[in-house]
Amino acid sequence: MDNQITESSGDVFKDFGFSQEQSDKLTIKSYLMAEVETYIKKKGITQDQASKVMGVSRPRISDVMRGKIDKFTIDSLVDMLTKAGLHIAVTVEHAA
Repeated sequence: MDNQITESSGDVFKDFGFSQEQSDKLTIKSYLMAEVETYIKKKGITQDQASKVMGVSRPRISDVMRGKIDKFTIDSLVDMLTKAGLHIAVTVEHAA
């Protein structure tokens, strides 16, 4: 069996065949999901406690923690982080 290694473009979602637009959205969602997870771990709170703080059900928190990116919109993740008292900042860069 001959294993072929393909070098990454640096964009895992694009490497998996997503369009640039889809990749950008997935990158944003994955970053926001990671921030939710980081918040929960840093606070040392349970998923139930996090659900109350963020105004969602406990299964929604579980979905974040399990990386179920397809179950979330950017808006819903921003809402969760905002309810947790976090500030969201956005940076837009011109493509090279």
